Amino acid sequence: MKKLDILSNENFINCLRFSTKASVLVSEEDEEPIVLTDASSAKYAVVFDPLDGSSNIDCNVSVGSIFGIYKRQDTSKPVSVKDVLQPGTELVASGYCMYGSSTQMVITIAGTDSGVSIFTLDPSIGEFMLTTRNVTIPAEPKKVYSVNEGNWKSFPTAVQRYIEEVKMADKPYSLRYVGSMVADVHRTLVYGGIFMYPATASSPSGKLRLLYEGNPMSMLIEAAGGKASTGTGRVMEIVPTGIHERCPIFLGTAAEVERVEALYAADASAAKRPREE
Repeated sequence: MKKLDILSNENFINCLRFSTKASVLVSEEDEEPIVLTDASSAKYAVVFDPLDGSSNIDCNVSVGSIFGIYKRQDTSKPVSVKDVLQPGTELVASGYCMYGSSTQMVITIAGTDSGVSIFTLDPSIGEFMLTTRNVTIPAEPKKVYSVNEGNWKSFPTAVQRYIEEVKMADKPYSLRYVGSMVADVHRTLVYGGIFMYPATASSPSGKLRLLYEGNPMSMLIEAAGGKASTGTGRVMEIVPTGIHERCPIFLGTAAEVERVEALYAADASAAKRPREE
């Protein structure tokens, strides 16, 4: 952890504590859930990565914060970890802030018709102003794929085949990878394409955390008309068993994610076929 990680985490916890609306928190920086209160009036559980991409701070690359909000299932019972171990389909809201050439907050709220909205901080008045409403992934997205290709040797075969396809296309795709999930997903949301963080030999369950990275980002992408998958199923339908559980993730333009899923399915089908004598 860097000093800015610690400061960001403390700011999140303190702001949520003083809001009196949250009962339990899960942070990327804390091993255990943080119980704020057992009061039934505090009906929300909040999960967050207070400073995503912090390894890039020293080279001045964009970093951000990711958050998701769940509603407690039963406020008559004491607060427990079960309040946050919910699938992404139960998210009330999710979003992220990106700290780059401008500070932007991107958010979506379940059960509304507002879709995905982008707010930009106006430092002269200290307020976030709505700058883009109803964000959708472009109908004709840019041909861009985003992945840490340095892990190529340990990628699943399906991912290797997908990358080979997009490189060998008549109009080859462009590789764009920042290494900060917020920045890479924001570009994917605005321009289209696909962001991938598959399982590898060293991280067989993937590297990104389901609760406070995978689910919030998946909710945003789906609300913008895209798709988010593990390669074999919908990210938001996974029922987490631990607060720091990891999962592989592919998100972005629906057609690109579906192509990755088709390659995974083809590999699974081939594995089931009996070998010829």
